[in-house]
Amino acid sequence: MKKMKRAGSALVASLVLVTAVLTGCGGNSKQAEDTSTETSGEVVWWGWTPGSPTNEEYIAEFNKEYPDIKVTWKQTTIDDYDAAIKPALANGEGVDAFMVSAGSANGGIQIFGGQAIDLTDAVKAELGDDYKEKLNEASITTMTVDGKLKGLGVGTVYSGNLWINQDLFDKYNVEVPTNYEEWKTACETFRANGIEGFVQGAGQGAFNMDTFHAIADNVSPGTFTKAARGEAEWTDPSIVKALELWKGLFDDHIMQDGALGIMQYPEANNLFMSQKAAMVMMGSWYTSNTLPETMKAAIESASSTEAPFTMIPVEFPDIAGTGNTGSMFGDLDYSTAVSATSSNVKAATTFAVWLGASQNGQQMIADSLNVVPSLKSATPDWDKVKLVNPEKQNDAVKTYIENAMETNDNPRFAAINADMNQAMMDVLAGVASGSMTPEDGAAQLATTQADSE
Repeated sequence: MKKMKRAGSALVASLVLVTAVLTGCGGNSKQAEDTSTETSGEVVWWGWTPGSPTNEEYIAEFNKEYPDIKVTWKQTTIDDYDAAIKPALANGEGVDAFMVSAGSANGGIQIFGGQAIDLTDAVKAELGDDYKEKLNEASITTMTVDGKLKGLGVGTVYSGNLWINQDLFDKYNVEVPTNYEEWKTACETFRANGIEGFVQGAGQGAFNMDTFHAIADNVSPGTFTKAARGEAEWTDPSIVKALELWKGLFDDHIMQDGALGIMQYPEANNLFMSQKAAMVMMGSWYTSNTLPETMKAAIESASSTEAPFTMIPVEFPDIAGTGNTGSMFGDLDYSTAVSATSSNVKAATTFAVWLGASQNGQQMIADSLNVVPSLKSATPDWDKVKLVNPEKQNDAVKTYIENAMETNDNPRFAAINADMNQAMMDVLAGVASGSMTPEDGAAQLATTQADSE
C-alpha cells in the first residue's frame, strides 16, 4: 500500500506549492507561519459527522501511521456548524482541517471554499496524475471551485429508504409496508402497542427534503432532480401530487403526532434508537449503526438501556401506486478542507489526504459503514465487518450498499441552491401544517427558482 509519508519529494514539493498560494485563498486573514511538517504537528479538525466514537476511531487509525500528528476532533451540531466555523476561520485560530459539503447545505463548499487551500498537488502526490480515475467523480467535481480542489471527499451518502427495527416487526407480527395502506396499517398496529410506527423530526428541513424527494421519485422518477436543475417546472403535476402525498402522511398519522415540533437529530433518532419507534427515514449514513459498538454508543446517547437490535434498510413504500420503487439519491456526505490560515497546513494536508485518498484511510471508512468511500478500490471487508445480527442483516446491508453505489445522476442536495433550499423547507413545513396548499407550495417553489436564476 502506498502511504502518503512515503511520497517523498513529490509530496514535499506539493506542500511547498500549497504554502505559496495561500495568500490568494485565505480571505481577509493573514496566513500564519506553518509550524508543522508532513509527519508532525497538531491538527484541530472541525465537523458534524459521523461523530463520537467513530471520529476518534478514525484518528486512532491515522495515528498508527502518523504518531507525531495529534488530531483533535471538535464537533458541532449540523444546524450550528456554519455559525460556529465562520468566526473560527475568520480569526485564523483553532481550526486546521474542517468539513465542507456539496450544494447549499451546512459547510457548503461555495461558501467556505475561499478559505481553504488547493489540495490538487497533494492528491496527485498520493495517487498519481490519474487520481481522477481512482476517485468517485463527485469527490472531485463538487469540490472543485474555480479550477481548484478545495476539499477532498471522504465518502458519499445516499437517501431514499427507510430503516426498520426488525425485532419490533417480528415481535408484533407486522409486515414491512410496501404501499400507502400497508404503511398506515403498520403504524396503527405499533401505536396500539405503545410504540410509534414511523418517526420523523419534521422540524428539521433537510430530512423533510429527503422524504419529499423519495415521494417525488415514486410519483415520477427524475422529475425532482430536473426541477432542481431548471429542466422541469416545480409546478409539474407530479410535484403537486408528491406534495399532496406528503400532506397525507400527516393527515393519516403515518407521521407521528407532533412531528413538526421535533428535530431528526436528536429527537427522532433517539426515539428509534431507544426502540420507541419502529421506522425512521434515514439514509446510508445510518448503516454504521448495524455495527454493535456504534449502535451501543447510539443507544447510550438516546439515554436508553436497551440492547442492540436488528435494524434493516427497506425500500420507501410505493405510496403513489406507480411501481416506481428503490430510488436512491446521494451526494458527498462531507469532504475535508484545510484552512488557508492554519499554522499546521502540512500536517492538516497529510490528514485530509490520508482520510480521503489513502488505501488505509478509505478502507477504514468502508469498514465503518458510515459512507460509501471516495476511493474506488476501497470496499467493505465482509470477513472483518461483523453486524449485530449477521443472519438477518448481512444480505440486506450488502444489497443496500451495492444499490447505492449504482445510483447515477440523482443528487441529494448538490443541485439545490441556497434560495431553493430555504424555500423547499418552508413549503414542506407549510403544506404539512395546512397553512399552504400543495398547489400554492409548488407555485412558491417555481417562483423561487425563477428569481434565483
